[in-house]
Amino acid sequence: MAARSNMKGFYRQKKTTTAGGISKKKKSQSPIHPDAAASLGSGVTQPTALISHGAPDLGDDYDEQEELLRQFDLNMAYGPCLGITRLARWERACRLGMNPPKEVESLLKGGKARPDCLWDGRI
Repeated sequence: MAARSNMKGFYRQKKTTTAGGISKKKKSQSPIHPDAAASLGSGVTQPTALISHGAPDLGDDYDEQEELLRQFDLNMAYGPCLGITRLARWERACRLGMNPPKEVESLLKGGKARPDCLWDGRI
């Protein structure tokens, strides 16, 4: 019991009050530092590290067909995509009964799409 009474004295609370009750501190609003703004469309200038060849690195230029292929690469339900072409991965998923999207097959057999996955050469 003596330990509890000593704890109150050890951890003494300090409260700041005004005549009307408890006062809250006001938050200071500081402007956004340019190094902290790393998104497209922000009102702050992009840091030089994010700009490559005059265009921001945050927005890649690719069409909706490439977006569909990238989503196929990122979908782990069809197994790993490293070390295998997109078409071989699609065929493997089809063989295993995973029902991969038919649009991906038509894009890959059309020959206009990159055969390698999104991560090829990056990892």
